[in-house]
Amino acid sequence: MSKTKTIIFDGECSLCNGIIDWLFQQLPRDEFNYVAFQSPEGQELLKHYGFNLYRLDTVILIDDEGLHLHSTGLLRVLRLTNRWHALSSLALKFPRPLRDGVYRIAARNRMRWFGASGQCHIQLPLANH
Repeated sequence: MSKTKTIIFDGECSLCNGIIDWLFQQLPRDEFNYVAFQSPEGQELLKHYGFNLYRLDTVILIDDEGLHLHSTGLLRVLRLTNRWHALSSLALKFPRPLRDGVYRIAARNRMRWFGASGQCHIQLPLANH
């Protein structure tokens, strides 16, 4: 099976790395590319989609339905897990501006609240995980 979904995340963020570690255990690895935005592949994807190459404040999910950012990206990923499927599906029904407002508060404060790892602790290239 070829990998059909790509998750782009901040590889230097402890919270982001923790979520990716958890996702490794929850989702089929053969369906996903996990790409740190700091990696060469991440930089190419950010450039392709017109994002800032030096700072990323959102998780990005790329799937067969397109590009999904902020709360929508995260909730669509969580919807694929058994444990969080129902809750994330329900949360997606809330207005996006409300969801994204909460998401942006967490994104803006994630390094202060959870710390920076300084580097992605997942062995690169991430696309092989």
